[in-house]
Amino acid sequence: MTAFVQFVLSKRETTLTVVAGLLTLLGLALAVAGAPSWNQTALFAVAIVVGGLPVARHAFQELWLSRSLGINVLMVVAVVGAALIGEWAEAAIVVVLFSLGEALEGYAAEQARGALESLLDLAPPVALRLPPFGKVSRPPPQEVAVEQLAIGDRVLVRPGDRVSVDGIVRAGQSAVDQSPITGESIPVEKKPGDQVFAGTINTSSALEVEVTHLAADNTLNRMRALVLEAQLRQAPVQRFIDRFARVYTPAVTGVAALVATVPPLLFGQPFWGDHGWLMRALQMLVIACPCALVISTPVSLVSAMTNGASRGVLIKGGRYLEALSRIRVFALDKTGTLTEGHPVITDVVDICTCGECPEDCGLQHAAAVEAQSSHPLARALLAEAEARGVAVVSAQDVTLLSGRGMEGVVNGAKVTVASHAHFDEYFPHPESVCHLADELAAQGKTVILVRHDDEVCALFAVADTPRPGSRQALADLKARGIHTVMLTGDSPTVAAEIGRQVGVDEVRASLLPEEKVSAVAALAEQYQTVAMVGDGVNDAPALAQADVGIAMGGAGSAQAMETADVVLMGDDLGQLPFVVWLSRKTNRIVTANIALALAVKAAIFALAVAGLATLWMAIVADVGATLVVILNGLRLRRI
Repeated sequence: MTAFVQFVLSKRETTLTVVAGLLTLLGLALAVAGAPSWNQTALFAVAIVVGGLPVARHAFQELWLSRSLGINVLMVVAVVGAALIGEWAEAAIVVVLFSLGEALEGYAAEQARGALESLLDLAPPVALRLPPFGKVSRPPPQEVAVEQLAIGDRVLVRPGDRVSVDGIVRAGQSAVDQSPITGESIPVEKKPGDQVFAGTINTSSALEVEVTHLAADNTLNRMRALVLEAQLRQAPVQRFIDRFARVYTPAVTGVAALVATVPPLLFGQPFWGDHGWLMRALQMLVIACPCALVISTPVSLVSAMTNGASRGVLIKGGRYLEALSRIRVFALDKTGTLTEGHPVITDVVDICTCGECPEDCGLQHAAAVEAQSSHPLARALLAEAEARGVAVVSAQDVTLLSGRGMEGVVNGAKVTVASHAHFDEYFPHPESVCHLADELAAQGKTVILVRHDDEVCALFAVADTPRPGSRQALADLKARGIHTVMLTGDSPTVAAEIGRQVGVDEVRASLLPEEKVSAVAALAEQYQTVAMVGDGVNDAPALAQADVGIAMGGAGSAQAMETADVVLMGDDLGQLPFVVWLSRKTNRIVTANIALALAVKAAIFALAVAGLATLWMAIVADVGATLVVILNGLRLRRI
């Protein structure tokens, strides 16, 4: 309530509404006290002029500039008509209540915009820029405005500080709370080479961060720009209501004119007076104002999109939010979407039989040779060695084996790290090793064998593992009646195993990019509305084919944010059930708002035709309906 009062007093038009309201209340008090009628009339007339000036100006703009009969024109006609027949009190009440309704609409829009603008407040306006190292030491950091930072500058982020820039960690290690950007509830460990974002919170240790984006182009600003742009993309129901209002308003004006003139001219009914047909026509004009109907949809959609943005889900328009409520099938890419997108060691088996090898000797030999490779499998081996605390020694005479592996000399022993097929062809090994390798390969894993000299000493299995939340996310989608389909270019064996682990309903493997597009089109024919989830770059054709394209945002990658209709900033599939629920909740609230607005109008309209309504009753009903739909729509900001 305090925020609404501050909003009202901060603007000239709403302040005039307050003055007009006070004058109207004073006039009503004099009427109750039995004061002379000219005193009451004077106060009501002043209230009409003070509160009605903004309405009259907007009515002139509607007629002169837009060449249309809008809400404000209806109000001016109703107020002037009420004054002409001597209903000064009702005319003043109409002006005040209508202006109050307009203020409520403006307040609702400002609240939605304010929630979005508050995203930008997350990033501090200053940063501690680190000067370059001098000959002896580095000078202390200097506090500068973030707008003065250039790409390549380095800033210090102390424990407890908010990160002021998008950048890469160059020194230090700490946990960073990324919930304002990605919606992740648990702080994420950051080390040199990792990306951080403006507005996130450094929790434990100091970080030195190199700036990668200017302040105007950071993730927060891109999120804000996308949501503001999304507000311009109207949902089908919103476009329908706008078109309906443009036809509805002049039609009702014509009907009101007929109501005012036909009964008196043809049937001898009274034209003037409290129950005259002119008063009934004026009441119809007030009732006809589609305030609640017009405001019901945009407030709800903007509130829902702002809610999503605050949780790391960017929805790029009301049309996509509405389409999501109709989704019955999700098509999901495998690599980088259902899975982590990079190989990791899943099995380490020591099989050396010489009795002289220490623990993890196979991993040590393999890591020494693979340290000179940039292949993803080599990085997986090195990561496993680091995780187990295995020292990586240097290797000599390292050579490639035609895409099958690598060879080198480690501590005087010749070491080979290669595929099972290479070992089958060149190095005899026990049948038990073959059996174990085949079992792991049947699970969709890549098998690597290691030997030193003539002894096979270790076997590794490598796989792209499912994201931790994939299975739960798909289960939640299924609970909402949604069918899930994996679309992947990977082999049927690997795809089937990942599909089993994550619980997807259907697997379609060995698909080329154009075949993914055809698969999405086929799903659309079967289920009418389909959503495609991918990485936003490689799956761009399939994302475009789907009714709603959802990108794993790479925690703010510009490509993903530009490609898809919805972006999951935290790469969290657990947001999919949330966004489906949010879209369906929004659809229910919009439907309820429209039904309420039409029901109120129908009821008061019937009373007006029967001569049982008053002018102030009509405007109270309209403002009341407007207030209800606004508050109902604003609930979506925090639900």
